[in-house]
Amino acid sequence: MKILHTADWHLGKIVNSVHMTEDQAYILAKFIQIIIDEKPDVVVIAGDLYDRAIPPKEAVDLLNQTLTTIVSDLEVPVLAIAGNHDSPDRLEFGNQLFRKQQLYLETKLKGELSPVTLYDDHGPVHFHLIPYIEPADARQFFGDEGIQSHQTAMEAVVKHIEQHHDMKERHVFVGHMFMAGGMESESEERLSMIGGTPYVDVNLFEKFTYVALGHLHQPQRIIKDTIRYSGSILKYSFSEANHKKSVTIVELDEQGNCQISQVMLMPRRDMRIVESYFNELLDGSTSEKSDDYLHVSLLDDGQLLDPMGKLRKKFPNILRLERKVLTSTMQLNDLNRIREKQKMTHTELFESFYKEMKGDDIPEERIGHMSKIVQALMEQERGK
Repeated sequence: MKILHTADWHLGKIVNSVHMTEDQAYILAKFIQIIIDEKPDVVVIAGDLYDRAIPPKEAVDLLNQTLTTIVSDLEVPVLAIAGNHDSPDRLEFGNQLFRKQQLYLETKLKGELSPVTLYDDHGPVHFHLIPYIEPADARQFFGDEGIQSHQTAMEAVVKHIEQHHDMKERHVFVGHMFMAGGMESESEERLSMIGGTPYVDVNLFEKFTYVALGHLHQPQRIIKDTIRYSGSILKYSFSEANHKKSVTIVELDEQGNCQISQVMLMPRRDMRIVESYFNELLDGSTSEKSDDYLHVSLLDDGQLLDPMGKLRKKFPNILRLERKVLTSTMQLNDLNRIREKQKMTHTELFESFYKEMKGDDIPEERIGHMSKIVQALMEQERGK
């Protein structure tokens, strides 16, 4: 069986006030051509179809057009799950009707967690579609108050699957999570850490033939080739400037051995970081005219007159312009503080803010209240 694995489309994404829908439509047209060329038996989308719970109309139209082309025109089944950016309730609309057209979309834990089973010449391949879940979702579903983290939530899911299925057959796990050991970038939304770590141990998935993951935007394997992130279809921040975007092709044989390859995705406009002197950029000695999305870092020391206006005549899609800052102890300390805050949980960020405003630590009894408020806001954002 030939599987095309993709994830993290983030339709409706806005980067530095620029709507990415035109670029997404371009890359999804390329994606359709890859399906025509590769002729997969199934397309797997591992979450974050949209960038936010209430996507703009243009994003909904683009997803509808793309999925219709795949399942109706090309007659290739699509297996998709909701990611942490998607609204489970909105994505769930019509999913039972869509199954008749071979569009399988799972947004919540429900029923017996029955897999979608497809067949090739060698027999069945079971696809376990597990959408992004908060620990509270799994705690309620399994009725287990001991589930307090993403790790224990996924332990319960995997245990349920292994207890109800013969794992000697071919099983593909489709999930949206932060696998421990994965390399992240700035454009991924921080997962909830309330009650525990957001990371999931890769060793949980030893018995699966292939694990198709979404959430991390850089294509990568985790420990072994058969557990991997396909990555996003486009670069969504300058922290991804060096990424090579692709989709993953997985070919399963009768014994469940995987032959894995990647097909590169070439965007209409790249996202690049350029460091140069102002005059060198203007005269073309360091960079040719381009409509790529650019983060320009100028190396000049002296005063410059209207640098953005002049540069945009040659580079119309400059999204960020800065002067290269000379390093100093103070600047390095500021940078370190920023990096520390990027790693904080939502609750820790509020504790830090409280201390800055009040000059004292937040009382212990208020931390629990804040955690509940943060959790409720996150669920509201996801449209629950």
